[in-house]
This record gives sequence, structure tokens and C-alpha cells, in this order.
Amino acid sequence: MSDLERAASKVRIVIADDHALFRDGLATILSAETEFEVVGQGGSAADAIRLARDLLPEIILLDIDMPGSGITAAREIANDCPVTKIVMLTSSEDDDHLIAALKTGSRAYILKGVPARELIRILRTVQSGESYVPPSLAASLLVEMANPAHKESKRPIDELTEREHQILEGLAAGLSNKEIGEKLFLAEKTVKHYITNVLQKLHVRNRVEAALLAQKNSFKDQ
Repeated sequence: MSDLERAASKVRIVIADDHALFRDGLATILSAETEFEVVGQGGSAADAIRLARDLLPEIILLDIDMPGSGITAAREIANDCPVTKIVMLTSSEDDDHLIAALKTGSRAYILKGVPARELIRILRTVQSGESYVPPSLAASLLVEMANPAHKESKRPIDELTEREHQILEGLAAGLSNKEIGEKLFLAEKTVKHYITNVLQKLHVRNRVEAALLAQKNSFKDQ
């Protein structure tokens, strides 16, 4: 595998925690693992939301008690970036916090006292599509994972961000990922991540169906 292929295969992670020392230490631990790459760090909910939208990481680690609330950040990220797996990494053992996190669609709720080796194992299971809560916090609450917070009924296309609308416009015009990237000044890999996000939000299987849906909803006239 070439260096480029190895980099492309890494799980991209964003860390949002208002304690810089903890955040830096966590980044060091994760970066030491060959399959992980920390691509961004922030200290508030606003930072987390911005980084998730801009970078579309595979995983984002959120602290519940950071400025602006990790729960608020999780809710926004779950809505705007469904391809990003949300993991709460917190010191709070409050059941209400756990339930609130699960209702946002968070994939895991991890207590900060967890050993580094266990954290790595949990992140690997999350990336593979599984969920996690500490046994001490009533694992039966995992059922909440199947019931994310209720959303108002809207057309899926109305849920797209401005950048995702631009990506969809490129798809509707028949542009390739490279051409869309050149038009929007984005890396081709970033465009690919956005397209995956758009397909999931629109509940379609491929870019052709996305383009047809865009045309059906008179996207070009909006």
C-alpha cells in the first residue's frame, strides 16, 4: 500500500473538549495508532459543529460539559453530517446525560477514566458500525439508539447545508468529483465525503438518483 493509499484509508477523527491538556493528550494517543488520524481539534460546541461540517470526519469525540454543550453540538452534527459517528467522551455518569446523548444519535458514551487501550477498542467497534455505553450506566439504554430525537417533517432536500446544495448542484449538472472539487475549491476526497453525506440525507443509493431527485424538486430553480 502506498503512503497516499494508507493516508486515505485512515479513520479521520475530530476532538472537541475545552480542556486543552486532555485534548492534546488524547490526540497523541490516537495519532499513535496507524489506523487513526486526528484532523481537527476544538474547545466548544461551535468549534465542533464547524469542524464537523468542514471536515466531515468519520468520528467526532465530544465532551458534554464544554461551552455551548456537547449535546447541542451532537444534535447539530447528527442532522448536518449523518456520515460522522458521534462519540461522547465525558466524566458525567448522569443518566439524563446518557439518555440525552443517545437521543441525539450518538454511537457511544465513554467515561474519561477508561484506559487508553479500551478507548481504542471502543472506537474501532464504533467505526465498524456498533454502539457502546458503559455497563455501569445500564446497557439496556442502548435501545434509545434506535430512537433519535424527533425531527420536524421536511423534504430531505431541505435538510442539506449550503455546501451540500452546491455539491448536489454539481451532481445534477453531471460533473465528476474532480470537477466539483475544482469548481468549489475542495479536495476530491472532501467532495467524496460530502457526496456520501448527501446520499444518506436524501435516502438515495447513488449519485444518479440524487441528481434525479434534485431535478424533481426543481433544485436548479431554488
